[in-house]
Amino acid sequence: MADFSLSRSTRVRADPAMVHALVDDFREWTKWSPWENVDPDLRRDYTGPVSGVGSTYRWSGNRKAGEGMMRITGSTPTSVVVDLEFLKPFKATNVTTFGLVPAGDATDVTWTMTGTRNPVMGLMGRLFFDKAIGRDFERGLASLKAEAERA
Repeated sequence: MADFSLSRSTRVRADPAMVHALVDDFREWTKWSPWENVDPDLRRDYTGPVSGVGSTYRWSGNRKAGEGMMRITGSTPTSVVVDLEFLKPFKATNVTTFGLVPAGDATDVTWTMTGTRNPVMGLMGRLFFDKAIGRDFERGLASLKAEAERA
């Protein structure tokens, strides 16, 4: 089994509280997540608190969207930690962390996914997954930045 970590960062011209509000509430993800538009008929189910620890989001969609669940397991003014479980198109369990560091009148946002892969997925991940997810993170961070700066 191989551990992996994948991160992307951006600077957002908004205070950390604004960015935190967009990340800490799964309903807000429809405004910026890079995966929200891959299936116009995506089924969403939100349970638990509206935001923060215990907030849970389940989705099910076409082959591109897949199926899975996210649950916020940690939430402070400077980070949001999400346990992520993919069910389809493949099974995987990862942890996603959003680090929010004040930078003057802006916020440095780092989106990181960590987990463990079996040897086959380790090779496939290095060849394909990391590049594709990295691009998705970059698109998502650009949308998060635009949304936070628009407010």
